Amino acid sequence: MAFTVGEKAPNFTLIDTDRKERSLSEFLGKKTVLAFYPGAFTGVCTKEMCTFRDSMANLNSLNAQIVGISVDSPFANKGFSDANKLNFPLLSDFTRNVSKVYCGVYEDFAGLKGYTASKRAIFVLDKDGVVKYSWVSESNPGAEPPFDEINKALASF
Repeated sequence: MAFTVGEKAPNFTLIDTDRKERSLSEFLGKKTVLAFYPGAFTGVCTKEMCTFRDSMANLNSLNAQIVGISVDSPFANKGFSDANKLNFPLLSDFTRNVSKVYCGVYEDFAGLKGYTASKRAIFVLDKDGVVKYSWVSESNPGAEPPFDEINKALASF
């Protein structure tokens, strides 16, 4: 990871589910949770994204928003979003460049030689893009993020 808590998160531009470019800078002005996930339609990723969907009222009360990021194509992310009625943007890091800068990647993910996926990671940013909290599942893609810690981090500023 090229940055730590207290530093400004690097800007990026990725493609959303409608194949439109979206940059981190456009999300600033509110607290932002960047949620990197290894793969659409996998069990833990589905549970994680649906947990964020189901906690949207709480997130709104904290003036916070979620942005999901995976290496999946915008087409897979669109299907994943539609199937799970997700109410926040999903961005495609199909080049894996942003994942490598933010959280690293799992090589040969799920035993698939040559397939690289984002590590499961959370970054809580303040309205100016400064990292206030980070969590990265270094070796276990099946670990869920600590939702209570995320909420505490959001409530702390």
